[in-house]
Amino acid sequence: MSKLARRGSQRRSESGKMLDKVTMTSRTARGNFSHIYKNLFTFILICLPCKFCQAEKMYVDVKTLDLLVDETRLFKFIQIGEYNETLSVTAQIQHPDIVQFVPSTINIPAVEQPNTTAELAYDICAYGRSPGHSEVTFSASPTDVVKLDSIFMRITVMHSKAIYVISYIMGWIYFVAWSVSFYPQIYINFKRKSVVGLNFDFLALNVMGFTMYSLFNCGLFFSKEIQTEYFSRHPRGLNPVQLNDVFFSLHAVFATIITIIQCVIYEREDQRVSMTGRGILTVFVGVVIVTASLSAASILEWLDFLYYCSYIKLSITLIKYIPQAYMNYKRKSTVGWSIGNIFLDFVGGFLSILQMTLNAYNYNDWVSFFGDATKFGLGLFSLVFDIFFILQHYVFYREHSDYINVKSEDELTYLMDNRYYSGDEAFLVNFWNGDEKKYNMDVKVDARYILLPGTSYAPDNEDDEGFDDHEPSEPYQGAPA
Repeated sequence: MSKLARRGSQRRSESGKMLDKVTMTSRTARGNFSHIYKNLFTFILICLPCKFCQAEKMYVDVKTLDLLVDETRLFKFIQIGEYNETLSVTAQIQHPDIVQFVPSTINIPAVEQPNTTAELAYDICAYGRSPGHSEVTFSASPTDVVKLDSIFMRITVMHSKAIYVISYIMGWIYFVAWSVSFYPQIYINFKRKSVVGLNFDFLALNVMGFTMYSLFNCGLFFSKEIQTEYFSRHPRGLNPVQLNDVFFSLHAVFATIITIIQCVIYEREDQRVSMTGRGILTVFVGVVIVTASLSAASILEWLDFLYYCSYIKLSITLIKYIPQAYMNYKRKSTVGWSIGNIFLDFVGGFLSILQMTLNAYNYNDWVSFFGDATKFGLGLFSLVFDIFFILQHYVFYREHSDYINVKSEDELTYLMDNRYYSGDEAFLVNFWNGDEKKYNMDVKVDARYILLPGTSYAPDNEDDEGFDDHEPSEPYQGAPA
Protein backbone atom coordinates (compact mmCIF):
# COMPACT_ATOMS: atom_id res chain seq x y z
CA MET A 1 0.00 0.00 0.00
CA SER A 2 2.78 2.40 0.81
CA LYS A 3 4.44 1.79 -2.56
CA LEU A 4 1.18 2.49 -4.36
CA ALA A 5 0.71 5.67 -2.35
CA ARG A 6 4.19 6.84 -3.18
CA ARG A 7 3.64 6.14 -6.89
CA GLY A 8 0.33 8.09 -6.84
CA SER A 9 2.00 10.98 -5.11
CA GLN A 10 4.76 11.03 -7.71
CA ARG A 11 2.25 10.99 -10.54
CA ARG A 12 0.31 13.88 -8.99
CA SER A 13 3.48 15.90 -8.61
CA GLU A 14 4.46 15.21 -12.22
CA SER A 15 0.98 16.24 -13.36
CA GLY A 16 1.24 19.42 -11.34
CA LYS A 17 4.59 20.24 -12.88
CA MET A 18 3.16 19.69 -16.37
CA LEU A 19 0.16 21.90 -15.53
CA ASP A 20 2.48 24.62 -14.28
CA LYS A 21 4.48 24.40 -17.52
CA VAL A 22 1.29 24.72 -19.60
CA THR A 23 0.14 27.67 -17.51
CA MET A 24 3.49 29.40 -17.88
CA THR A 25 3.49 28.73 -21.61
CA SER A 26 -0.03 30.19 -21.89
CA ARG A 27 0.97 33.27 -19.94
CA THR A 28 4.04 33.68 -22.14
CA ALA A 29 1.91 33.38 -25.27
CA ARG A 30 -0.56 35.95 -23.97
CA GLY A 31 2.30 38.26 -23.19
CA ASN A 32 3.73 37.80 -26.66
CA PHE A 33 0.34 38.43 -28.29
CA SER A 34 -0.16 41.50 -26.11
CA HIS A 35 3.23 42.75 -27.22
CA ILE A 36 2.30 42.08 -30.86
CA TYR A 37 -1.03 43.92 -30.48
CA LYS A 38 0.73 46.88 -28.88
CA ASN A 39 3.28 47.04 -31.67
CA LEU A 40 0.54 46.71 -34.31
CA PHE A 41 -1.46 49.53 -32.72
CA THR A 42 1.66 51.69 -32.63
CA PHE A 43 2.29 50.88 -36.29
CA ILE A 44 -1.25 51.93 -37.20
CA LEU A 45 -0.91 55.20 -35.31
CA ILE A 46 2.42 55.98 -36.95
CA CYS A 47 1.94 54.65 -40.45
CA LEU A 48 -1.66 55.48 -41.30
CA PRO A 49 -1.19 59.24 -40.94
CA CYS A 50 1.53 58.98 -43.56
CA LYS A 51 -1.17 57.99 -46.00
CA PHE A 52 -4.32 59.65 -44.70
CA CYS A 53 -3.43 62.50 -42.35
CA GLN A 54 -3.49 64.91 -45.29
CA ALA A 55 -7.15 64.19 -46.13
CA GLU A 56 -8.21 67.67 -45.08
CA LYS A 57 -4.96 69.42 -46.04
CA MET A 58 -5.83 70.34 -49.61
CA TYR A 59 -8.04 73.26 -50.60
CA VAL A 60 -8.59 75.98 -53.19
CA ASP A 61 -8.11 79.63 -52.30
CA VAL A 62 -11.51 80.64 -53.76
CA LYS A 63 -14.90 78.96 -53.39
CA THR A 64 -16.76 81.07 -55.95
CA LEU A 65 -15.47 82.58 -59.17
CA ASP A 66 -17.19 85.06 -61.50
CA LEU A 67 -15.94 85.26 -65.08
CA LEU A 68 -16.88 87.00 -68.29
CA VAL A 69 -17.07 85.05 -71.52
CA ASP A 70 -13.50 84.66 -72.92
CA GLU A 71 -12.02 85.90 -69.63
CA THR A 72 -9.34 83.99 -67.73
CA ARG A 73 -8.81 84.04 -63.97
CA LEU A 74 -6.00 82.50 -61.94
CA PHE A 75 -6.59 80.68 -58.65
CA LYS A 76 -4.45 78.40 -56.49
CA PHE A 77 -4.76 74.79 -55.39
CA ILE A 78 -3.05 74.55 -51.99
CA GLN A 79 -1.38 71.43 -50.58
CA ILE A 80 -0.21 71.34 -46.94
CA GLY A 81 2.23 68.50 -46.27
CA GLU A 82 3.98 66.09 -48.59
CA TYR A 83 3.32 62.46 -49.54
CA ASN A 84 5.52 59.43 -50.00
CA GLU A 85 3.37 58.42 -52.96
CA THR A 86 2.75 60.13 -56.31
CA LEU A 87 -0.73 61.69 -56.60
CA SER A 88 -2.80 62.97 -59.52
CA VAL A 89 -5.50 65.54 -58.65
CA THR A 90 -8.10 66.06 -61.40
CA ALA A 91 -10.81 68.75 -61.66
CA GLN A 92 -14.29 67.31 -62.30
CA ILE A 93 -16.16 70.12 -64.12
CA GLN A 94 -19.95 69.82 -64.16
CA HIS A 95 -20.35 71.71 -67.46
CA PRO A 96 -17.11 71.69 -69.50
CA ASP A 97 -18.81 73.81 -72.17
CA ILE A 98 -19.13 76.68 -69.66
CA VAL A 99 -15.69 76.74 -68.03
CA GLN A 100 -12.32 75.15 -68.74
CA PHE A 101 -9.36 74.61 -66.37
CA VAL A 102 -5.74 74.70 -67.50
CA PRO A 103 -4.23 72.42 -66.35
CA SER A 104 -7.14 70.15 -65.52
CA THR A 105 -4.86 67.66 -63.71
CA ILE A 106 -2.12 68.34 -61.14
CA ASN A 107 0.63 65.77 -60.63
CA ILE A 108 2.03 65.78 -57.09
CA PRO A 109 5.41 63.99 -56.88
CA ALA A 110 6.27 61.57 -54.09
CA VAL A 111 8.84 62.48 -51.42
CA GLU A 112 10.94 59.90 -49.58
CA GLN A 113 10.87 61.82 -46.31
CA PRO A 114 7.58 63.82 -46.33
CA ASN A 115 7.51 67.16 -44.58
CA THR A 116 4.09 67.36 -42.93
CA THR A 117 4.23 71.16 -42.56
CA ALA A 118 5.35 72.07 -46.08
CA GLU A 119 2.90 74.23 -48.06
CA LEU A 120 2.81 73.94 -51.84
CA ALA A 121 0.65 75.97 -54.26
CA TYR A 122 -0.31 75.06 -57.81
CA ASP A 123 -1.63 77.69 -60.24
CA ILE A 124 -4.78 76.83 -62.22
CA CYS A 125 -6.24 79.05 -64.93
CA ALA A 126 -10.05 79.17 -65.29
CA TYR A 127 -11.34 80.16 -68.73
CA GLY A 128 -14.95 81.23 -69.34
CA ARG A 129 -16.26 79.59 -72.51
CA SER A 130 -20.00 80.40 -72.42
CA PRO A 131 -22.46 82.00 -69.96
CA GLY A 132 -23.88 79.81 -67.24
CA HIS A 133 -23.25 78.19 -63.85
CA SER A 134 -21.05 75.19 -63.15
CA GLU A 135 -19.84 73.35 -60.08
CA VAL A 136 -16.33 71.91 -59.90
CA THR A 137 -15.14 69.10 -57.64
CA PHE A 138 -11.74 67.42 -57.35
CA SER A 139 -10.66 63.79 -57.16
CA ALA A 140 -7.29 62.19 -56.40
CA SER A 141 -5.64 59.04 -57.69
CA PRO A 142 -4.87 56.69 -55.98
CA THR A 143 -8.18 57.13 -54.19
CA ASP A 144 -7.05 55.53 -50.91
CA VAL A 145 -4.43 58.17 -50.19
CA VAL A 146 -6.46 61.34 -49.86
CA LYS A 147 -10.15 62.26 -50.00
CA LEU A 148 -11.14 65.52 -51.68
CA ASP A 149 -14.93 65.32 -51.33
CA SER A 150 -15.07 68.55 -49.32
CA ILE A 151 -13.32 70.62 -52.02
CA PHE A 152 -15.63 72.23 -54.55
CA MET A 153 -16.08 75.51 -56.43
CA ARG A 154 -18.94 77.44 -58.00
CA ILE A 155 -18.10 79.08 -61.31
CA THR A 156 -20.34 81.73 -62.87
CA VAL A 157 -19.71 82.92 -66.42
CA MET A 158 -21.63 86.01 -67.55
CA HIS A 159 -22.17 88.04 -70.71
CA SER A 160 -21.65 91.49 -69.22
CA LYS A 161 -20.24 92.99 -66.05
CA ALA A 162 -22.43 96.06 -66.56
CA ILE A 163 -25.60 93.94 -66.48
CA TYR A 164 -24.32 92.33 -63.29
CA VAL A 165 -23.85 95.77 -61.66
CA ILE A 166 -27.28 96.97 -62.85
CA SER A 167 -28.88 93.81 -61.48
CA TYR A 168 -27.12 94.32 -58.14
CA ILE A 169 -28.33 97.93 -57.90
CA MET A 170 -31.87 96.86 -58.83
CA GLY A 171 -31.80 94.35 -55.99
CA TRP A 172 -31.11 97.09 -53.46
CA ILE A 173 -33.68 99.44 -55.01
CA TYR A 174 -36.53 96.97 -54.75
CA PHE A 175 -35.37 96.02 -51.25
CA VAL A 176 -35.68 99.68 -50.21
CA ALA A 177 -38.97 100.13 -52.12
CA TRP A 178 -40.58 97.14 -50.43
CA SER A 179 -39.26 98.21 -47.01
CA VAL A 180 -40.55 101.78 -47.35
CA SER A 181 -43.89 100.69 -48.85
CA PHE A 182 -45.42 100.21 -45.38
CA TYR A 183 -45.09 103.85 -44.37
CA PRO A 184 -47.48 105.68 -46.73
CA GLN A 185 -50.35 103.74 -45.13
CA ILE A 186 -49.08 104.52 -41.64
CA TYR A 187 -48.78 108.21 -42.54
CA ILE A 188 -52.24 108.49 -44.07
CA ASN A 189 -53.77 106.78 -41.03
CA PHE A 190 -51.97 109.22 -38.74
CA LYS A 191 -53.01 112.27 -40.74
CA ARG A 192 -56.67 111.23 -41.02
CA LYS A 193 -56.81 109.86 -37.46
CA SER A 194 -58.87 107.14 -39.07
CA VAL A 195 -58.35 103.67 -40.54
CA VAL A 196 -61.74 103.54 -42.24
CA GLY A 197 -61.15 102.13 -45.70
CA LEU A 198 -58.25 99.88 -44.67
CA ASN A 199 -59.30 96.24 -44.65
CA PHE A 200 -58.56 94.40 -41.42
CA ASP A 201 -58.41 90.99 -43.12
CA PHE A 202 -55.51 92.30 -45.19
CA LEU A 203 -53.69 93.41 -42.04
CA ALA A 204 -54.31 90.15 -40.20
CA LEU A 205 -53.08 88.05 -43.13
CA ASN A 206 -50.11 90.37 -43.61
CA VAL A 207 -48.87 90.12 -40.03
CA MET A 208 -49.32 86.34 -40.10
CA GLY A 209 -47.44 86.02 -43.39
CA PHE A 210 -44.50 88.19 -42.38
CA THR A 211 -44.27 86.44 -39.01
CA MET A 212 -43.91 83.12 -40.83
CA TYR A 213 -41.36 84.68 -43.18
CA SER A 214 -39.39 86.01 -40.19
CA LEU A 215 -39.36 82.57 -38.54
CA PHE A 216 -37.99 81.04 -41.72
CA ASN A 217 -35.31 83.68 -42.21
CA CYS A 218 -34.19 83.90 -38.57
CA GLY A 219 -34.13 80.12 -38.19
CA LEU A 220 -31.91 79.56 -41.20
CA PHE A 221 -29.71 82.57 -40.50
CA PHE A 222 -29.12 82.25 -36.74
CA SER A 223 -29.64 78.57 -35.80
CA LYS A 224 -26.55 76.39 -36.21
CA GLU A 225 -28.67 73.26 -35.74
CA ILE A 226 -31.00 74.18 -38.60
CA GLN A 227 -28.06 75.18 -40.79
CA THR A 228 -26.54 71.74 -40.15
CA GLU A 229 -29.80 70.11 -41.24
CA TYR A 230 -29.89 72.25 -44.36
CA PHE A 231 -26.31 71.51 -45.42
CA SER A 232 -26.76 67.80 -44.73
CA ARG A 233 -29.47 67.88 -47.43
CA HIS A 234 -27.59 70.29 -49.68
CA PRO A 235 -23.87 69.62 -49.07
CA ARG A 236 -22.74 72.04 -51.75
CA GLY A 237 -25.50 74.58 -51.26
CA LEU A 238 -25.36 78.12 -49.96
CA ASN A 239 -27.49 79.47 -47.16
CA PRO A 240 -30.49 80.96 -49.04
CA VAL A 241 -31.10 83.56 -46.31
CA GLN A 242 -28.98 86.71 -46.16
CA LEU A 243 -28.90 89.49 -43.59
CA ASN A 244 -31.06 91.81 -45.70
CA ASP A 245 -33.76 89.08 -45.83
CA VAL A 246 -33.79 88.95 -42.03
CA PHE A 247 -33.99 92.74 -41.76
CA PHE A 248 -36.79 93.02 -44.31
CA SER A 249 -39.01 90.38 -42.71
CA LEU A 250 -38.57 91.66 -39.14
CA HIS A 251 -39.11 95.23 -40.29
CA ALA A 252 -42.29 94.17 -42.13
CA VAL A 253 -43.66 92.61 -38.93
CA PHE A 254 -42.82 95.80 -37.00
CA ALA A 255 -44.49 98.11 -39.56
CA THR A 256 -47.61 95.93 -39.75
CA ILE A 257 -47.92 95.89 -35.95
CA ILE A 258 -47.69 99.71 -35.94
CA THR A 259 -50.58 99.79 -38.43
CA ILE A 260 -52.60 97.39 -36.25
CA ILE A 261 -52.02 99.66 -33.23
CA GLN A 262 -53.38 102.55 -35.31
CA CYS A 263 -56.49 100.45 -35.94
CA VAL A 264 -56.98 100.23 -32.18
CA ILE A 265 -56.54 103.92 -31.34
CA TYR A 266 -58.02 105.62 -34.43
CA GLU A 267 -61.54 105.82 -35.86
CA ARG A 268 -62.42 102.45 -37.36
CA GLU A 269 -66.24 102.34 -37.32
CA ASP A 270 -67.47 98.76 -37.05
CA GLN A 271 -64.61 97.26 -39.04
CA ARG A 272 -63.21 93.96 -37.80
CA VAL A 273 -61.58 90.82 -39.13
CA SER A 274 -64.22 88.83 -41.01
CA MET A 275 -65.24 85.28 -40.13
CA THR A 276 -63.63 84.09 -43.36
CA GLY A 277 -60.37 85.75 -42.40
CA ARG A 278 -60.51 84.27 -38.91
CA GLY A 279 -61.13 80.82 -40.36
CA ILE A 280 -58.14 81.07 -42.70
CA LEU A 281 -55.90 82.29 -39.89
CA THR A 282 -57.11 79.47 -37.63
CA VAL A 283 -56.11 76.90 -40.26
CA PHE A 284 -52.66 78.46 -40.61
CA VAL A 285 -52.15 78.61 -36.83
CA GLY A 286 -53.20 74.96 -36.61
CA VAL A 287 -50.60 73.98 -39.20
CA VAL A 288 -47.93 75.87 -37.25
CA ILE A 289 -48.86 74.21 -33.94
CA VAL A 290 -48.98 70.70 -35.42
CA THR A 291 -45.69 70.97 -37.33
CA ALA A 292 -43.93 72.62 -34.37
CA SER A 293 -45.13 69.81 -32.09
CA LEU A 294 -43.92 67.15 -34.53
CA SER A 295 -40.56 68.89 -34.74
CA ALA A 296 -40.29 69.11 -30.95
CA ALA A 297 -41.03 65.36 -30.80
CA SER A 298 -38.25 64.73 -33.37
CA ILE A 299 -40.75 63.31 -35.87
CA LEU A 300 -39.96 66.19 -38.22
CA GLU A 301 -36.76 68.16 -38.40
CA TRP A 302 -36.92 71.85 -37.52
CA LEU A 303 -35.92 72.63 -41.08
CA ASP A 304 -39.17 71.01 -42.24
CA PHE A 305 -41.07 73.20 -39.78
CA LEU A 306 -39.49 76.28 -41.35
CA TYR A 307 -40.43 75.03 -44.80
CA TYR A 308 -44.07 74.78 -43.69
CA CYS A 309 -43.82 78.36 -42.40
CA SER A 310 -42.58 79.47 -45.82
CA TYR A 311 -45.48 77.64 -47.52
CA ILE A 312 -47.91 79.56 -45.30
CA LYS A 313 -46.24 82.83 -46.33
CA LEU A 314 -46.57 81.93 -50.02
CA SER A 315 -50.24 81.03 -49.57
CA ILE A 316 -50.96 84.31 -47.80
CA THR A 317 -49.26 86.29 -50.57
CA LEU A 318 -51.69 84.73 -53.04
CA ILE A 319 -54.83 85.77 -51.14
CA LYS A 320 -54.03 88.77 -48.94
CA TYR A 321 -54.95 91.45 -51.53
CA ILE A 322 -58.38 90.00 -52.30
CA PRO A 323 -60.19 91.38 -49.19
CA GLN A 324 -58.95 94.95 -49.83
CA ALA A 325 -59.84 94.86 -53.52
CA TYR A 326 -63.33 93.56 -52.70
CA MET A 327 -63.80 96.20 -50.00
CA ASN A 328 -62.88 98.97 -52.45
CA TYR A 329 -65.41 97.53 -54.90
CA LYS A 330 -68.17 97.45 -52.27
CA ARG A 331 -67.44 101.01 -51.11
CA LYS A 332 -66.87 102.31 -54.65
CA SER A 333 -63.94 104.17 -53.12
CA THR A 334 -60.26 103.77 -52.31
CA VAL A 335 -60.29 106.38 -49.54
CA GLY A 336 -58.28 105.10 -46.60
CA TRP A 337 -56.20 102.76 -48.75
CA SER A 338 -52.83 104.34 -49.54
CA ILE A 339 -51.99 104.46 -53.23
CA GLY A 340 -48.38 105.23 -52.24
CA ASN A 341 -48.10 101.75 -50.79
CA ILE A 342 -49.25 100.33 -54.13
CA PHE A 343 -46.80 102.39 -56.19
CA LEU A 344 -43.83 101.31 -54.06
CA ASP A 345 -44.96 97.68 -54.12
CA PHE A 346 -45.32 97.90 -57.90
CA VAL A 347 -41.81 99.36 -58.26
CA GLY A 348 -40.38 96.59 -56.08
CA GLY A 349 -42.21 93.81 -57.90
CA PHE A 350 -41.39 95.17 -61.35
CA LEU A 351 -37.68 95.53 -60.55
CA SER A 352 -37.63 92.06 -59.02
CA ILE A 353 -38.95 90.45 -62.20
CA LEU A 354 -36.72 92.68 -64.34
CA GLN A 355 -33.72 91.54 -62.28
CA MET A 356 -34.68 87.90 -62.84
CA THR A 357 -34.92 88.58 -66.58
CA LEU A 358 -31.52 90.31 -66.73
CA ASN A 359 -29.89 87.51 -64.73
CA ALA A 360 -31.44 84.86 -66.96
CA TYR A 361 -29.97 86.58 -70.02
CA ASN A 362 -26.61 87.36 -68.43
CA TYR A 363 -26.06 83.78 -67.25
CA ASN A 364 -28.03 82.07 -70.02
CA ASP A 365 -30.13 80.54 -67.26
CA TRP A 366 -33.68 80.63 -68.63
CA VAL A 367 -34.35 77.21 -67.12
CA SER A 368 -34.07 78.66 -63.61
CA PHE A 369 -36.11 81.71 -64.65
CA PHE A 370 -39.12 79.67 -65.72
CA GLY A 371 -38.30 76.78 -63.41
CA ASP A 372 -38.70 78.95 -60.30
CA ALA A 373 -42.42 79.22 -60.95
CA THR A 374 -43.18 80.16 -57.35
CA LYS A 375 -41.02 83.29 -57.25
CA PHE A 376 -41.95 84.39 -60.76
CA GLY A 377 -45.64 83.62 -60.26
CA LEU A 378 -45.88 85.47 -56.95
CA GLY A 379 -44.09 88.50 -58.38
CA LEU A 380 -46.37 88.58 -61.40
CA PHE A 381 -49.46 88.02 -59.24
CA SER A 382 -48.54 90.97 -57.01
CA LEU A 383 -48.02 93.18 -60.07
CA VAL A 384 -51.47 92.28 -61.39
CA PHE A 385 -53.08 93.29 -58.10
CA ASP A 386 -51.05 96.51 -57.97
CA ILE A 387 -52.30 97.44 -61.45
CA PHE A 388 -55.85 96.61 -60.39
CA PHE A 389 -55.58 98.87 -57.32
CA ILE A 390 -54.21 101.70 -59.48
CA LEU A 391 -57.19 101.32 -61.83
CA GLN A 392 -59.57 101.37 -58.86
CA HIS A 393 -58.00 104.55 -57.53
CA TYR A 394 -57.59 106.56 -60.74
CA VAL A 395 -60.24 105.13 -63.09
CA PHE A 396 -63.07 103.22 -61.45
CA TYR A 397 -63.60 105.30 -58.29
CA ARG A 398 -62.18 108.72 -59.05
CA GLU A 399 -65.11 110.58 -57.46
CA HIS A 400 -64.87 110.03 -53.75
CA SER A 401 -64.97 111.92 -50.49
CA ASP A 402 -63.37 111.38 -47.15
CA TYR A 403 -64.45 111.45 -43.55
CA ILE A 404 -64.37 115.04 -42.25
CA ASN A 405 -64.06 115.49 -38.51
CA VAL A 406 -65.29 118.94 -37.39
CA LYS A 407 -64.76 119.37 -33.66
CA SER A 408 -66.81 121.77 -31.55
CA GLU A 409 -63.73 123.66 -30.38
CA ASP A 410 -62.77 124.48 -33.95
CA GLU A 411 -63.42 128.16 -34.45
CA LEU A 412 -62.87 128.10 -38.16
CA THR A 413 -62.50 125.38 -40.76
CA TYR A 414 -61.28 126.06 -44.25
CA LEU A 415 -62.85 124.16 -47.11
CA MET A 416 -61.16 123.36 -50.41
CA ASP A 417 -63.57 125.66 -52.27
CA ASN A 418 -62.22 128.67 -50.27
CA ARG A 419 -65.34 129.10 -48.17
CA TYR A 420 -65.58 128.99 -44.41
CA TYR A 421 -67.87 127.27 -41.97
CA SER A 422 -67.91 126.59 -38.25
CA GLY A 423 -69.32 123.54 -36.53
CA ASP A 424 -70.76 122.94 -33.09
CA GLU A 425 -70.31 119.17 -32.92
CA ALA A 426 -68.32 116.39 -34.55
CA PHE A 427 -69.60 114.60 -37.62
CA LEU A 428 -68.22 112.55 -40.47
CA VAL A 429 -69.02 112.67 -44.16
CA ASN A 430 -68.77 109.16 -45.59
CA PHE A 431 -67.55 108.01 -49.00
CA TRP A 432 -68.94 108.78 -52.41
CA ASN A 433 -71.67 106.32 -53.36
CA GLY A 434 -71.08 105.59 -57.03
CA ASP A 435 -74.35 103.67 -57.44
CA GLU A 436 -76.67 106.37 -56.11
CA LYS A 437 -74.45 109.29 -57.19
CA LYS A 438 -74.44 110.91 -53.77
CA TYR A 439 -72.39 111.17 -50.61
CA ASN A 440 -73.35 108.77 -47.86
CA MET A 441 -73.67 110.44 -44.49
CA ASP A 442 -72.53 108.81 -41.26
CA VAL A 443 -73.25 111.13 -38.33
CA LYS A 444 -71.31 110.08 -35.25
CA VAL A 445 -72.88 112.50 -32.76
CA ASP A 446 -75.79 114.88 -32.83
CA ALA A 447 -74.77 117.74 -35.07
CA ARG A 448 -76.28 121.17 -35.13
CA TYR A 449 -75.23 121.59 -38.72
CA ILE A 450 -74.23 118.88 -41.22
CA LEU A 451 -72.26 120.27 -44.09
CA LEU A 452 -72.20 118.45 -47.42
CA PRO A 453 -69.19 118.86 -49.71
CA GLY A 454 -69.71 121.84 -51.97
CA THR A 455 -72.01 123.68 -49.52
CA SER A 456 -71.43 126.36 -46.90
CA TYR A 457 -72.85 127.20 -43.52
CA ALA A 458 -75.79 129.65 -43.41
CA PRO A 459 -75.80 132.06 -40.43
CA ASP A 460 -78.90 132.28 -38.22
CA ASN A 461 -80.02 135.57 -39.77
CA GLU A 462 -80.07 134.09 -43.25
CA ASP A 463 -82.28 131.54 -44.87
CA ASP A 464 -82.98 128.80 -42.32
CA GLU A 465 -82.54 126.12 -44.96
CA GLY A 466 -78.90 126.24 -43.95
CA PHE A 467 -77.41 124.98 -47.21
CA ASP A 468 -76.02 126.66 -50.27
CA ASP A 469 -76.47 124.55 -53.38
CA HIS A 470 -73.63 126.26 -55.18
CA GLU A 471 -71.34 123.64 -56.75
CA PRO A 472 -67.62 124.06 -56.23
CA SER A 473 -65.37 124.56 -59.20
CA GLU A 474 -64.08 120.97 -58.92
CA PRO A 475 -65.41 117.82 -57.26
CA TYR A 476 -64.60 117.58 -53.60
CA GLN A 477 -61.99 114.88 -52.97
CA GLY A 478 -61.92 114.91 -49.20
CA ALA A 479 -59.27 116.05 -46.81
CA PRO A 480 -55.88 115.75 -48.45
CA ALA A 481 -53.80 112.87 -47.11
